[in-house]
Amino acid sequence: MPTNVAPHDIASSRWRVPFAGRLLIALAILTSQLVLTPGPSARAEGTLEGTIVDQDSGAILPARIYVSNAAGEFFHVTARQPGQAIPYSVRRSAASLEIHTTVSATRFQAALPAGEYQLVAEHGKEYYPATHRFSVQDDAVAELRIPLRRWINMPQRGWYSGETHSHRSVRETPTLQLAEDLHVSFPLTAWVTDTQQSPAAASKVRDPLPAAELVEIDETHVFWPINTEYELFTVRGQAHTLGAFFVLNHRTPLQLSAPPVSPIAELARQQGAFLELDKHNWPWSMMIVPRMKVDLFELTNNHVWRTEFLFKDWYPAYVAEFMQVDMRDGGFTERGWLEFGFRTYYALLNCGLRMKPTAGTASGVHPVPLGFGRVYVQLGDRFGYDSWCQGLLAGHSFVTTGPMLMTEVARLDDHHVRITGSLESDSLPTLLEVIINGSVAQSLSPEITRTPTGACHVPVDLTVPCEGSVWVAVRAWSTATEGRQRFAHSAPVHLPLNDQPVRPTRAERDYLVKRVADELERNRDFLPAEALAEYQQSLEFYRALPAR
Repeated sequence: MPTNVAPHDIASSRWRVPFAGRLLIALAILTSQLVLTPGPSARAEGTLEGTIVDQDSGAILPARIYVSNAAGEFFHVTARQPGQAIPYSVRRSAASLEIHTTVSATRFQAALPAGEYQLVAEHGKEYYPATHRFSVQDDAVAELRIPLRRWINMPQRGWYSGETHSHRSVRETPTLQLAEDLHVSFPLTAWVTDTQQSPAAASKVRDPLPAAELVEIDETHVFWPINTEYELFTVRGQAHTLGAFFVLNHRTPLQLSAPPVSPIAELARQQGAFLELDKHNWPWSMMIVPRMKVDLFELTNNHVWRTEFLFKDWYPAYVAEFMQVDMRDGGFTERGWLEFGFRTYYALLNCGLRMKPTAGTASGVHPVPLGFGRVYVQLGDRFGYDSWCQGLLAGHSFVTTGPMLMTEVARLDDHHVRITGSLESDSLPTLLEVIINGSVAQSLSPEITRTPTGACHVPVDLTVPCEGSVWVAVRAWSTATEGRQRFAHSAPVHLPLNDQPVRPTRAERDYLVKRVADELERNRDFLPAEALAEYQQSLEFYRALPAR
């Protein structure tokens, strides 16, 4: 039977750390089964039955389904056996909520009170969403067959999607990945929050650690089940926030606590794992990047949702004036939050820290579907997990919350680079930007044509002046039907000249020095000497960089 969901307010719209961290911990533990406690059952007076199908083939598709009535109440559906239906219900404010059911490729059904309803069905990023309005009558069956139409086929072009920050359970991940058409994921199966504890001994994840074996859902959908999050809020029994990072693709449980972090990085490399920075403005983030030689930077992170942006006050004091971030009432706008991440990433790239961009939602904790932000990796005509990971770490990729940005960058001569490729989107592209060494080198309004599927197509063929050693990236913006902005950002392409490194600006270097110096002082009475030494080493790294 379906449930008429009236989800509890889990948090107010203004969070503070470390309270925010403790709240996230409690929330994740509560939602480890992905089913929050529902409200009272609705009186069943009519029945909805239906299927989601591919418009061209007629095949039944797994999908994410939203059912709501005019009063704003949401309803879960169930799946015809032996299919699976996974209800998801997380609400952070009146407008920041995510209430849906993920259904495998089978018929779904729901018993509903008589009335008028809206059903929205989505299948990943490459199909247009479908919205259908219907009525339920007393003792009657409303039968729906909802076709979804593909607007782009990225695997046909050699691109395969993934996300690297998932709090969804291993047992439900196969259905979720198929419904989101997400090819690779890394569910976090160990998670520690105390500096005196190791993930192996004190994980907050309740489920047993799976075997270190690739799970092959089908030929092109897989996940690696051994991944760990260090998210530290407690130091020697006291509330004191440090921050978070992930160890992905490792083989055995991690026995080390943090900090210090350098031994964990060494152990991770020995196991063939890679390291990901969580959010760029955790207190310790700018320290751990050079010390751990972090591989991945979340350009679209777990504050970027399908629903309304909430985290307006997540460390706004860390924003530097040179970043020119859009702020209102002392906090971030959604565009400002994204720009803050971009400018921090660019500063680190200018310091020679060649992290590759990735995407993570923390679905399972936040009101956001798995894969809402995702990274596409270019592989060619054949999918493989190892080659996908290699492509991710090599930067053969772009991240996106909507548009598909497929570009190539080449140096024409000592003074020019050429960018070719295309931007395609199911929503209206509004801006295309070329980024060179962290600055917008060219900005233009796209010239849009339509593809045979009705999507927007923007050809890209630009020649842009540059001097000396550079890195080049492309980013694009679009406006979705509800007025929200979506973006895509390519991985940087590094084009050195005469073996000269790219240098940070003086403002970037001074900003990174201050971030680490301030954290060193804040932690003097909390962390042991070997941990403080890591802050000092990172501080010396930034201070030693020549600035341009």
